[in-house]
Amino acid sequence: MRLSSFYVGLGALLLFQCGSPKKATEPVVLSIGSETVPAAEFAYVYEKNNGNADSAYSSASIKEYLDLYTNYKLKVAEAKSRGLDTTEAFKKELGGYKEQLAQPYLTEKSVTDQLVREAYERMKKEINATHLLVTVEQDADPKDTLAAYEKIMGLRQQAVSGTSFEALARQHSEDPSAKENSGNLGYFTALQMVYPFENAAYTTSPGQISQPVRTRFGYHLIKVNEVRPAQGEIKVAHIMVRAQQGLPKADSLVAKNKIDEIYKRVQRQENWDKLSSQFSEDAASADNGGELPWFGTGRMIPSFEEAAFALAQPGAITPPVQTPYGWHIIKLLERKELPTYEEMETSLRNRISKDSRSELNKAAFLRRIRKENNLQEVPATKEAALKLADSTLVVGNWQFQAPAEPKNFASATLFTIGGQAYTVTQFADYVEANQRPKQNVSPAHAMNLLYDRFVETSLLNYEREHLEEKHQDFRMLVKDYHDGILLFQLMEEKVWAKAVEDTVGLKAFFEQNRDKYTWGTRAKATILSAASPAVLAEAQKQLQQGKFPSVRFKQPDLTFEFGNDNLLKNATTQLDQLVTALQADTSLSVQLTGYTDARETTNRANRTLATRRAAAVKNYLQQKGVQEDQVEIVAAADRSTSGRNARRVSVAVYSSDLQTLADQLNQNNPLALQVTARKFQRGENKALDAVNWQPGTYTVEQDGRTIWLKIDQVEPPMPKQLNETRGLVISDYQNYLEKEWIKELRQKYPVNVNQEQVQKLIRKESK
Repeated sequence: MRLSSFYVGLGALLLFQCGSPKKATEPVVLSIGSETVPAAEFAYVYEKNNGNADSAYSSASIKEYLDLYTNYKLKVAEAKSRGLDTTEAFKKELGGYKEQLAQPYLTEKSVTDQLVREAYERMKKEINATHLLVTVEQDADPKDTLAAYEKIMGLRQQAVSGTSFEALARQHSEDPSAKENSGNLGYFTALQMVYPFENAAYTTSPGQISQPVRTRFGYHLIKVNEVRPAQGEIKVAHIMVRAQQGLPKADSLVAKNKIDEIYKRVQRQENWDKLSSQFSEDAASADNGGELPWFGTGRMIPSFEEAAFALAQPGAITPPVQTPYGWHIIKLLERKELPTYEEMETSLRNRISKDSRSELNKAAFLRRIRKENNLQEVPATKEAALKLADSTLVVGNWQFQAPAEPKNFASATLFTIGGQAYTVTQFADYVEANQRPKQNVSPAHAMNLLYDRFVETSLLNYEREHLEEKHQDFRMLVKDYHDGILLFQLMEEKVWAKAVEDTVGLKAFFEQNRDKYTWGTRAKATILSAASPAVLAEAQKQLQQGKFPSVRFKQPDLTFEFGNDNLLKNATTQLDQLVTALQADTSLSVQLTGYTDARETTNRANRTLATRRAAAVKNYLQQKGVQEDQVEIVAAADRSTSGRNARRVSVAVYSSDLQTLADQLNQNNPLALQVTARKFQRGENKALDAVNWQPGTYTVEQDGRTIWLKIDQVEPPMPKQLNETRGLVISDYQNYLEKEWIKELRQKYPVNVNQEQVQKLIRKESK
């Protein structure tokens, strides 16, 4: 859903809604247009959200909060005046939220508390078990359920009498995997199996076989093989080189070479934190020594988790480990036992709400609301209604046909909930809508199942419809979301979207406030960080040329037919691929050199023919859309070549991108050279901050690397252009638009504050 979390939160802070109409004599603290805000309402919401603050009930605090509350109410009033709360889209969105908000009120908290505590205690252990399954549907006919039970009991008798449990599983288990694994499930802990299965496993001693256990899959026998303590949680650090799945082979190889080189340096016991800071591509952890949050089983990518948990002692380090995100070197920092109950309680509650044990909660909740809402059945009507089942029900074609007697049977009451009658016709409609074909089930059993579900559904719906009457907090939450949706729609129109779409207004706002958006002193610099002085010297030498041989785009020679300028077919295919690269990256350029065959001319015409062939290639590239300045012809060979395949043009690809220089020098050592060229503000680069900010070149040693810096220009503080700070300007413009809109609303809806009631709140401070 698209509701702004800001306005949901704001509503939670500001909103209070009583369930019953306000008395005419009730004191009012605030009026906005024709709407009034009772003093009790404002006092409640203020105390709820500010009662524990040090400045609670101070004059400044209350007045500030009242102003915020007034602005909120002004926007709600405007939204209602536009009828935004009457649209189908609004009703649908609110209905979805209301359904979510109702869930905590449709549960049995005491049962949940017990289940959460039980799950935590069980998570302290991991169980290795083998099982045997006899399948039977959850809603199977009683005779089929009995047959499955008798079969599983027979197998249990064989097992306790000495027959190998694993052999019985391979031969008789209806779990398809049993033939391969003899029923062995490996290790598991709480919340990883359906609850009845887990319950039996945790209450069966090692070496023993459980009684038959019924789950939605059928009947199980469980043999507990071993119980061990849980693995707990670990904290690790990692150095990461990104290499996502699907990368070109060349890029994947570069990443692998880089991680291998880093690992060599780790093995030489170089400083881990420095290596992480310099080379890890996990931006969130690189400057913190690669440290990751604590995690336990199931919270990380399996390959990462498996390697991490295999580390025995703090300080141990893995070789490079591959995951879908790239390559990692993992270092164990700490290991601890299972987190405390308080630390895990919230996550356990969320998991249990989706776990099969929630059925226990549902059953307890239904028992309570059945009593609270005084469900009363009419036995005679129920018996007659159940007898309407026939063979059409089990094939899914049943239709209600009211008997002639007793008269008015269709409108007869089956049961009441809170005094509200539920009739035979309502039940019949439910049956017609929810019947499904069922095999091996009697009509009577199918009708009984549908009746029980109809009662449950009716109870839950009745409770849901009356939640606002029974729970004040729920009423407030619904009203909170009601107004939050309205405000989001209006803010989108008046502020957020307008700030983005109103380019003229945005530009005018920027021009009026240019002094707020300025750059600090910046240095335009090129930085080469080299593993050694020799690497740096080679990089500086190539840097002077302004372009660098491309490692990525090495091209084989282009071949021609004998004695003419016609390229062979494979050569034109190769050129078309080169065209695509040149058009996609304007930093690329090519040098063409022509050659002739020994059987061709052997005099000055040799050079002419070679040059003509290079020119033919250049012409082909330009016809395909390559820019003229991206192609250069260099002098051809003075003499012909003796090889029979020398009718060719060699293609050398260059790039002016500094990363190409790094790629070339990093072929043997992925960490040999790192290059950066851009404008820097102070604090963005440690090496640059260490030198005098004046145009010139500088060489420094830092973290074991030789760093060369060339400062081309130092720019004084200057105003930013709009495109350089658009995000911040849009944010400021939105704030401006909102303030101007509030001014308009205060003109449209007169605001009156009852200062006498405000003073009563302020005086509470001294009591």
